[in-house]
Amino acid sequence: MRFVFLFFLISFSTLAQKDYKLWLQYNKVANSSLVSEYKNNFKSIVVLGNSETIKIAEKELKTGFLDMLGNIPEIKSDIKGECNLIVGSQSNLSSQIKTELQSDLVKINDEGFIIKSISFKNKRQIIITGKTDVAVLYGVFNFLKIVQTNKSVQNLNIADSPKTNIRILNHWDNLDRTVERGYAGFSLWNWQKLPDFIDQRYIDYARANASIGINGTVLTNVNANALILTPQYLEKVEALANVFRPYGIKVYLTARFSAPIEIGNLKTADPKDAQVIQWWKNKATEIYKRIPDFGGFLVKANSEGQPGPQNYGRNHVDGANMLADAVAPFSGVIMWRAFVYSEHDANDRAKQAYAEFQPYDGKFKENVIVQVKNGAIDFQPREPFHPLFGAMPKTPLMMEFQITQEYLGFSTHLVFLPKLFQEVLESDTYQKGKGSTVAKVIDGTLYQNKLTGIAGVANIGNDLNWTGHPFAQVNWYGFGRLAWNPYLDSEIIADEWLRSTFSNDENFIKTVKNIMMESREAVVNYMTPLGLHHIMDTGHHYGPGPWVSDLSRPEWNPTYYHKADKNGIGFDRSKSGTNAVTQYATEVAKLFDNLETCPEKDFLWFHHLSWDYKLKNGQTLWNGLALKYQEGVNQVREMQDVWNETEKYVDSERFNEVKMLLEIQHKEAKWWRDACLLYFQQFSGKELPAGVEKPTQTLEYFKSLKFPFAPGNG
Repeated sequence: MRFVFLFFLISFSTLAQKDYKLWLQYNKVANSSLVSEYKNNFKSIVVLGNSETIKIAEKELKTGFLDMLGNIPEIKSDIKGECNLIVGSQSNLSSQIKTELQSDLVKINDEGFIIKSISFKNKRQIIITGKTDVAVLYGVFNFLKIVQTNKSVQNLNIADSPKTNIRILNHWDNLDRTVERGYAGFSLWNWQKLPDFIDQRYIDYARANASIGINGTVLTNVNANALILTPQYLEKVEALANVFRPYGIKVYLTARFSAPIEIGNLKTADPKDAQVIQWWKNKATEIYKRIPDFGGFLVKANSEGQPGPQNYGRNHVDGANMLADAVAPFSGVIMWRAFVYSEHDANDRAKQAYAEFQPYDGKFKENVIVQVKNGAIDFQPREPFHPLFGAMPKTPLMMEFQITQEYLGFSTHLVFLPKLFQEVLESDTYQKGKGSTVAKVIDGTLYQNKLTGIAGVANIGNDLNWTGHPFAQVNWYGFGRLAWNPYLDSEIIADEWLRSTFSNDENFIKTVKNIMMESREAVVNYMTPLGLHHIMDTGHHYGPGPWVSDLSRPEWNPTYYHKADKNGIGFDRSKSGTNAVTQYATEVAKLFDNLETCPEKDFLWFHHLSWDYKLKNGQTLWNGLALKYQEGVNQVREMQDVWNETEKYVDSERFNEVKMLLEIQHKEAKWWRDACLLYFQQFSGKELPAGVEKPTQTLEYFKSLKFPFAPGNG
């Protein structure tokens, strides 16, 4: 019995590691001809340099070769004798090799890498290089991905650089280890054991981020706690910074604007007060003395009860620039969030960020970047792109995506978010004519902004598989890939991730990739079709709550957003409504304002339409809405059918995990359909069309459901 139990534990541990390894599985290459090609090309490797980063790159190569090919090639530290693969930064290469790579070296920036086949010493060699050691590490991870995804290494010619400066995860982690909007367990950061205990997870976290080019992490929640800036915690932050540094990752913190009062014994936090200004300068000096490469501060101010400069009759520019001056001597950055809305202006929450920030264009210091959510409300399953993108030509804007699925079913729903991210990045702002995409705003090319960035609200916790759902890992992976290159097609991301995480079998790739690519649209269909938004239940945002109407602030109520009545449904943001359309460039405003040109997917975002309004397919709005809800349910059922056919390609643990989660998703998709249609049917007064399944519960039943302990809600 003891032997059997031990065997079970070992087997379970081995299977569980698959989840833990994320996309760095390094599965053994099964294609015999590729194995021969790889082994012939990697008989010996030269690794140049001895920094901690280069040592990590060497270790990664050994791990990859051993796991994927079954042996570790000879590793040498100089180019004497025979070698096949040369790894090292530009400064460590011979003049002959540098001459060979000259045309490529001018193409890359300090984080860019080159992977190239060249002729050296009359033999074919593969070079992995860059201008810095971190760039070499990025190159090594990308080279191993070539092997992971079973591609040929003959005639390699890659020169690739990130298109944004700051590629960062925003952790909404609290000091008590709870995670706001976190659905994958507790925070990774064990503050009680730091700085003396360095969990292996911190190292594995850094490795995973480096593998996809993420170069920054904000450790703490935007709803900030000033204690993180005290010496007791800064020594803990320093310990994490030391772990992350060799992987090219800078640490950032959230700054609570009232910190000078709360931990500094001052009577005010007024950004124009001399003592306050000096306090922040002293605090910055203290931090940079500990952490010379500290990235800077992320700030949520005067939003949802957070303190800010407006408490003192000042504005966002005053607050941001005061902090910018404090970190400027150390090359620090201030990321100032534009997520603001006020209970004093209930006209249209979607207009407020633009109204509050656009007039300040060009007034922020050069080391301030304004962080803007992808849409004007709040990370909905679908939103039109935020009107601020392109509207502030003199101010660097940073994209903020939400990787954690606050409004998309938490960690129980399979939702491939890179599809959502791509939709936003490809959106055309028309601010400088056709082709002025959001991606060009973000990477600085539209207005030649030097400071660029993209942030993702992390979906990472201490669950064994990091993200709560095996397929939620791809949203972390995909965010990193799009932060590196905002023009990347999400289908390529899905293909890479599936091959690296599960299998290179083409039958598996084709079918599972299809359900991934459709999954986001399925969620939109069964939650918020045709432009509906923010109809989730209150507070925890779990499940439907279109009936909620009794909260203290109007814009907290779902009824504020759908405005369903006997005449129809939708929020009128046209010129005859709140006129929000005019915050966009003229071409975009015309598109959204006119029902003939407004995309149907955005109809109820911009227009209040009658239940009998005819859609392009000839259906009435009511029938079309009901059929969309049903379509979403059907899509999840199809996802289940596809996944059930993949058992022979996937280990039993992950297969069963996803199977059970898809069962939950299907159950909850029906919940969404039934609850929403029963509620809206009160106003439409119409029967459900043919093809829509009848609800098995009453509206009163759905209204009675309560979830006081839903995860991620404090």
